[in-house]
Amino acid sequence: MRSSTRYRRSSAILLAAGLLFTGAACSDDDSGDKASDAGGTAGPGDTGAKKVTLTVNCKPPRTAEVDRKQWEQDVEAFEKLNPNIKIESKDAFPCSDPTTFEAKLAGNQMEDLFYVNYTNVQTVLARGGAADITQYMDKVVKDKELRPDLVKFFQDAGGKTYGVPRTNYSMGLIYNRALFTKAGLDPDKPPTTWDEVRAAAKKIADSGGGNVGYADYSASNQGGWHFVAELYSRGGAAISADGKTATVDTPEGRAVLQTLHDMRWTDNSMGSKQLLTINDVQQMMGSGRLGMYIAAPDNVTQIVNEFGGKLEDVGLAPMPDGKGTLAGGDGYMFNKKCTPEQIEAGLKWLEFLALTPGKGLNDWARGKQDKEPVGLPEPAIWTGAAAKSNDDLKAQNATLPVGNYKSFVEASGKVPEIAEPPQAQQIYSVLDGVVSSVLTKKDADIAKLLTDANGKITQLLGKQ
Repeated sequence: MRSSTRYRRSSAILLAAGLLFTGAACSDDDSGDKASDAGGTAGPGDTGAKKVTLTVNCKPPRTAEVDRKQWEQDVEAFEKLNPNIKIESKDAFPCSDPTTFEAKLAGNQMEDLFYVNYTNVQTVLARGGAADITQYMDKVVKDKELRPDLVKFFQDAGGKTYGVPRTNYSMGLIYNRALFTKAGLDPDKPPTTWDEVRAAAKKIADSGGGNVGYADYSASNQGGWHFVAELYSRGGAAISADGKTATVDTPEGRAVLQTLHDMRWTDNSMGSKQLLTINDVQQMMGSGRLGMYIAAPDNVTQIVNEFGGKLEDVGLAPMPDGKGTLAGGDGYMFNKKCTPEQIEAGLKWLEFLALTPGKGLNDWARGKQDKEPVGLPEPAIWTGAAAKSNDDLKAQNATLPVGNYKSFVEASGKVPEIAEPPQAQQIYSVLDGVVSSVLTKKDADIAKLLTDANGKITQLLGKQ
């Protein structure tokens, strides 16, 4: 996957994990700052149509040179093909900074077309901060074969649509192929169940060299985040279907904690150092000392580029047990003050930027030319022919060892993708204490921990 998407995906994941960033709101960047080399193609522009200007946020920052260059190329190419539409780019990262998002939303200061994580969509709808674009969807993106389950993230209870997806991710099992081989495990047959994960982790830890078989987060809300992901994989849920009651005190919830407890204290396969966060675990994997942990696909390139890992050693498999996977992503919504002309223009821009295989963010040939990592198995936002076209183009331009991710790719679309629960950060904070207790106290009372957590989360839900 290209680094531009990695930038955004990392933002979404870190926000989900509770790592709050600081920074300014989207600045009035020089929207006329464009590259001279236009890239991509599009349908004919409506040269006789009314002139429309759109402010759009999430232009990559200057520190992301390649991402920014490609964005500017796309703006220039789009405006050339649609001379009646002017894109005024706004520069900010992270695009959905929690320190500014709520304030901008409350003050009606959002751009005409604004970035939003899946988890923030319902907040926008509850505040009445987005325009209903239902009637425009078929006119502009009817042939794009967008996945209905992803479009649903941008719909209200009545089925009206307020935005479109741009990227999508789901979690899986990151594993070290070299350590698998050293431990006598087949790196082409990664674990498919949590029992197999436990067995593999013990073999890796027993193989010597101070290696850790499996690691998990247990601080900064990230332990709670992973608890929910592991709960989903076993077929459990964090809250009831009506959103009023916690459902973590269940056989599935107890199984999550019992497996962690047994790996930590019975098998000694998780190492003695706990209260880990994402950076700790990525560093362990990058150093070649860690066998497995759960994460999204973009961790593959982060392990290599930021923590010195070997690309050929990093594998990716589906979530163990495969009954569900925590999924996320991002997209764009329209300011409620947008005119019909702005909505139609904005959908055209999104169609060019994100919804067409081979163009914009999905221009894999350009990614390869710009020496970006191409080939990560991010789940497609399309179905049918569009999904196949994108997969084929990505495979033709792959710069990564795609065979290392074969099992994850084969499971894509078969494992149910489940969104984070509402009030995710508050829920994760409660569950963080549960996970950290199990990993730091051998005699932790799992039943009591879950009973208490269930009550606290139910109380939180009652305050919505």
